[in-house]
Amino acid sequence: MEGTSGIIAKILIALVAMEHLYILWLEMFAWETAGKRTFKSLPGHLFKETKGLAANQGLYNGFLAAGLTWSLLINDVLWQRNISLFFLGCVLVAGIFGALTADKRIFVKQGLPALVAMIMVLLS
Repeated sequence: MEGTSGIIAKILIALVAMEHLYILWLEMFAWETAGKRTFKSLPGHLFKETKGLAANQGLYNGFLAAGLTWSLLINDVLWQRNISLFFLGCVLVAGIFGALTADKRIFVKQGLPALVAMIMVLLS
C-alpha cells in the first residue's frame, strides 16, 4: 500500500483494529459494567448469565484486531494487501451477519468501516 490512498487505508485498518480491541475489552472484561450501559435493550440479569458467551465473542474480536494489526506490520506489499483484505472481509461478513440476525446498526458500526477500508486498500 503506497501513496496517499495507502496511508488512508492503513489509518482505516488501524481504526477498525482499535474498534475490535475495544469490543474485546467490553465483552471480555467489562461485560457486567460497561456492557450493561452499551446494550441497554438487554435485561440486566442476562449480563451475569451470559458473561462466558460474551467473553468468547470478545476473544474472536481480538483475533480480528490481531490480524488487522499484523497486516500493518508486513513489509511485502502484496502479502500486506492480501492479509488486510482477508481480515477486513471477515469483519465485513460479521457486520452483515450481525445486521441480519441481531441489530441493523451493527453493519453501520462494524461492517461499513471495514468496507470503506477494503475499498481504500483496493484503490492503493
